[in-house]
Amino acid sequence: MSAVTTTTTAVAPAAAAELPPVRRRRRLSPGRRLPAARLAGPLLLLALWAAASAAGRLDPGAIPAPWTVARTAVRLWTDGTLPTDILTSLERAGYGFVIGLTAGVALALASGLSRTGEALIDGTVQLNRAIPTLGLIPLFILWLGIGETFKIAIIAIVVYIPLYLNTHAALSGIDSRYVELAEVQGLSRFAFVRQVVIPGALPGFFVGLRLAVTGSWLGLVVLEQINATSGLGYLMFQAQNYGQSDVILVGLLIYGIFGLVSDSAVRLIERRVLSWRRTLSS
Repeated sequence: MSAVTTTTTAVAPAAAAELPPVRRRRRLSPGRRLPAARLAGPLLLLALWAAASAAGRLDPGAIPAPWTVARTAVRLWTDGTLPTDILTSLERAGYGFVIGLTAGVALALASGLSRTGEALIDGTVQLNRAIPTLGLIPLFILWLGIGETFKIAIIAIVVYIPLYLNTHAALSGIDSRYVELAEVQGLSRFAFVRQVVIPGALPGFFVGLRLAVTGSWLGLVVLEQINATSGLGYLMFQAQNYGQSDVILVGLLIYGIFGLVSDSAVRLIERRVLSWRRTLSS
């Protein structure tokens, strides 16, 4: 009995040694989405800013401490200056964004679904894209005056260009086999647009929408420094004249918060609408 046990024990390690090693499967995907992951970078930057200010590494006149900026924001909010400027900026950005969104999508559909539309529209939009939008400000002031109209028009142009380009590219990238299948199935024009065109164009549309949202805030900060009497850009311009760097930082932080929140909202809508896609970010 002892001999049999010894033999069995001796054979088991030998057999185990002959088995090929099991290769561990590598995970190539990014992994699970972390909660509130997009706030990690801004919070880290805020912590470094606070630490450098507390250690005396930053000039308070040029870059005030975070707590100084927070006190300034509370003061501006309490005296009613900040709420008025924020509402004015949101109104300007909102009007321009809606006009640009409508124009960008309409032009992209007309150009992407018709060769005649593409011949008439695409070249003009590409020419407009090559011209710096902010360089159109002097001409628009001559055309529309120096009031609110030209500001909204410039924001609309900043918004419609990325929307058009990305939506048109998505429409052009739809597989022609889907078009042939729709023709074989006898789909009407409306059914073809609803079942093939819109799902195929939505990914590009959302990319353009994110760029358009960011562009509207970038254009706004410049436009509100031209003959404006209210708005965040006007507030920052006045603070520059008086050397109030804390007020300038308040305006910049609010613009940054607006941009982060609006981009996150677009991402959330995109994940809901395009939940059928299997991507690395989903």
